[in-house]
Amino acid sequence: MLSYGALFLSALIAASFLPMQSEAFLVGLLVAGQKPVASLLVIATLGNVLGAVVNWVLGRALRRFEGWSWFPASRQQMQRAQRWYLRYGRWSLLGSWLPIVGDPITVVAGALGESFWPFVVLVTLAKGGRYIVLTAMTVPWL
Repeated sequence: MLSYGALFLSALIAASFLPMQSEAFLVGLLVAGQKPVASLLVIATLGNVLGAVVNWVLGRALRRFEGWSWFPASRQQMQRAQRWYLRYGRWSLLGSWLPIVGDPITVVAGALGESFWPFVVLVTLAKGGRYIVLTAMTVPWL
């Protein structure tokens, strides 16, 4: 039971800007024979999606502070992010599983007012899909 909580927490933190490798944790549990595999997939996905939702909320909240001296992005960076997001639209959320750019995509989606439920669906497909592929690549080796 402790391993499920640790997996959830690692996946949640991994979806933030803090460094965490939930994929390595999931593979470690799979190698250790943790069962059922479907539960591991659901827990990892829920944690990672919840982390992305936190990013979305932060994006929504932070946007009103744009232009303040402490704001984490310049006006030019925000305009570039907005052009990029408007060019690729909500489908860019399918890249939310990617290292380095995935987490900022979820923040930008919130800042630019992406609707909540389409956000959740696309992020769940992306992040859950990544864990499914990782598991499908790992389990045959065990």
